[in-house]
Amino acid sequence: MNLLLGIDLGSTSIKAILYDLDGNPVARASRPMQRFHPNPDHPEWTVWEPQVLWADTSAACRETLSQIADVSDVKGIAVTGMGMDGLPMSENGEPLYPLISWHDPRTQPQFDWWIKTITADKTYSISGNPVWAINSALRMLWIKENEPAVFKNTDKWLLIEDYINHCLTGTFATDYSMASCTMLFDQRTQSWSDTMCELAGLPKSILPDVFASTTSIGEITNAAAKQTGLRAGTPVFLGGHDHLCSSLPVGAFRPGVVMSVTGTWETVCLVSDTPPLDLPLGRSGITTQSYLFPKQYMIWGGNPSGEMIEWYRREIAAPLVKSENPAPLDWQVIVEQAVKAKPGCGGVLFLPHLDGAQCPQADPRSRGVFAGMSSRTTHAEMIRSVLEGLGYQIMDVIETMEQGTRTHGGEVIVVGGAIRNKFWMQNKADMLGRVVRVPEVEEATVLGAAILAGLGAGLYRDMETAFERVARESTVYQPDENLTKQYAAVFPIYRELYTAIAPINHALFDLFAVS
Repeated sequence: MNLLLGIDLGSTSIKAILYDLDGNPVARASRPMQRFHPNPDHPEWTVWEPQVLWADTSAACRETLSQIADVSDVKGIAVTGMGMDGLPMSENGEPLYPLISWHDPRTQPQFDWWIKTITADKTYSISGNPVWAINSALRMLWIKENEPAVFKNTDKWLLIEDYINHCLTGTFATDYSMASCTMLFDQRTQSWSDTMCELAGLPKSILPDVFASTTSIGEITNAAAKQTGLRAGTPVFLGGHDHLCSSLPVGAFRPGVVMSVTGTWETVCLVSDTPPLDLPLGRSGITTQSYLFPKQYMIWGGNPSGEMIEWYRREIAAPLVKSENPAPLDWQVIVEQAVKAKPGCGGVLFLPHLDGAQCPQADPRSRGVFAGMSSRTTHAEMIRSVLEGLGYQIMDVIETMEQGTRTHGGEVIVVGGAIRNKFWMQNKADMLGRVVRVPEVEEATVLGAAILAGLGAGLYRDMETAFERVARESTVYQPDENLTKQYAAVFPIYRELYTAIAPINHALFDLFAVS
């Protein structure tokens, strides 16, 4: 039996899932992703401890493999996960510092310097990255400036997936999609940029070799075999950034297909054969990232999404809705409340910028707003307005992306945790005026990594062949034309809301030093 192992390093959990070649999960296990706050003088500093990360990944692998009869059935392994978090490694392969998490705000001074000195436009024109405080290059600069002895002894900087690959094989390597997260990768040449490294004052020598996803990077070492339960000599192949991997089992690897990855954030993705590096696109917060395969690119824009609803559930809905259950208020209760409100929410609009604006307005000083409320506004209208505000935000992202790439997609493929919310999926279709297709694929990200391992091992002839084998039926949501017209009439008003309220939000942000 031929099996493929996908490993996913997520912000909340580490998953190890074995699949057969038809994409059926055969065995699985997970461990919580553990955050640490090691500095009492800076309790906001947040890190992933490398030894804990490797131990938890190994434990998830061991549990998964304990569920099958013969570990030699595993023919390939690939790792996926989050993008920017990384760490310095010594020449003999030892971690020199914890991985600074994307939750950690310490790189704000480096961000400010980068914007002033290198500029966002220069950065985007080469790397395709908007400048965010979580970008990898800013973590490298923080280490260089604050831990000079660590930086001096750094032989290679590895991103989080690269670190686990190193633990598995002893190899220093990364793939195009992960390298794209650093601000140091040239999208046109798909290689490390001399210009960006020189401007940043970072030696190119600390960056690992870059290859396409599916490239073989080595085999499971004897030491890794003892810790993971894998057979020594099992081949390991490069995976890729998580949302790119999730595009594979749902057919969104084809240029022009729009995919929405839902979860804590909602990320809208579009594959292209050329890297659109136009500055207006970059200024809107859109990222151009090398895709999993050579000479292809993924254009994407994301914003917090599920996090907005979680805030409403925790802070507003739970105290208002009576429930005999002492547990946190169930999501179904939230949905039942939203259904009670009519589309348009009686004129209430929600600007979902509780954590700033990422795309298509790149503005960390923006904040959330309920507008159009009156004494007749109901709780049901407020929660529905949150869902509709997220819908308007995605409409804005898709329109910006398609204008910037001179394409117009058709249906939208949705994957991720929110797909279980049928009301929300139907509302997406109504607002977008497009068919929303939800493939019945569990854990698309991990399956995508397993597919890359299968391609690398030669178990699939090509990506189309792989997709034909793993493809599943979809739930299809057809838009209501009348509701689409109603939402289209409100959409221009929603777009004006940010511009109108921005000066007030900025003044409040500056006055109260909101973070």
